[in-house]
Amino acid sequence: MTPTKTANHRVNGRVTVFDYNAKKLEKFTSPDLSQYGPLKQTATVTWIDIDGPRQSQLIESLSKNFGLHPLVLEDLANRAPRAKVEDYGNYIHLVINMIGYDEKRSAIIPEQVNIVFFPNLILSCQEGREGDVFGSLRQRLENPSSRLRQLGADYLFYSLIDAVADHYFAILENVGEKIDWLEEELIKNPSPKALNDLRKIKREVIYLRKSIWPLREILGSLERRDSSLIKKSTWFYFRDVYNHTVQIIDTIETYRDIISGMLEVYLSGISNRLNEIMKVLTVISTIFIPLTFIAGVYGMNFRYMPELDEIWGYPLALMIMLLTALGLILFFKRRRWF
Repeated sequence: MTPTKTANHRVNGRVTVFDYNAKKLEKFTSPDLSQYGPLKQTATVTWIDIDGPRQSQLIESLSKNFGLHPLVLEDLANRAPRAKVEDYGNYIHLVINMIGYDEKRSAIIPEQVNIVFFPNLILSCQEGREGDVFGSLRQRLENPSSRLRQLGADYLFYSLIDAVADHYFAILENVGEKIDWLEEELIKNPSPKALNDLRKIKREVIYLRKSIWPLREILGSLERRDSSLIKKSTWFYFRDVYNHTVQIIDTIETYRDIISGMLEVYLSGISNRLNEIMKVLTVISTIFIPLTFIAGVYGMNFRYMPELDEIWGYPLALMIMLLTALGLILFFKRRRWF
């Protein structure tokens, strides 16, 4: 690998160029993009990895040097409404969702990636957030015997898509762990906080489904178009990514069913707790009903009543109340009402 080169005409954002074939690998940081025209015939594959803010200077440089369609430049400058793929004849433009996960906030971080695929050149534009999923590809490029170094730009195009798709599995693993923890929490303590966590996870799963489902359509669309830019031998790899997306979507659907069941568990837990509370209150009320009756009878203001003139009348009434309460408690315990 040659030392990092720095050109005079730079663009804002982190721009890294990997120029490689089976025999060599060159890496350039902050290069002059004018020397990487898409129509230049070279014996190498060029990967221009742009990671940074969408700034007008960068968009202008891409427009000038690569002749991109105005709609492509618009998607590069602004977040596209949804993932998509467009075939412009001599190149393919792909917009896919790359999702990260913030461990501190336990939240999903959305990001969009634009990939422009020329016969011997790949442009990948990220939004410039911390970390990405292409680190493993950069490491694989260091190995001369790797398949990435041996095959062409279409394989790199597949590898970029596959890296994004594989990262979905890591996100799903985090979501699955949260679902398992929350399921136990809802059974032990169905609190309002647990319900808020359940709603949050439900929104995350819905967002994942909206992000991943278009990728399945995109891969199917690429196969139907049978682009001349992709070799037949590489289509097998794209079908493998397609199978991964199907597996991911099936997992998401399973999570949705589990979350729906968890909501029913929460409602059932709340209902059971309410029933337990009502049962305790009913038992207490039932015990005090006869006691209130006895106290009410002897609280009537009549002159002539039994035991009013007895010395032990008051203790006797209290003893009757106590025995009545104990008798009801023993009766309820025998019936296993509490």
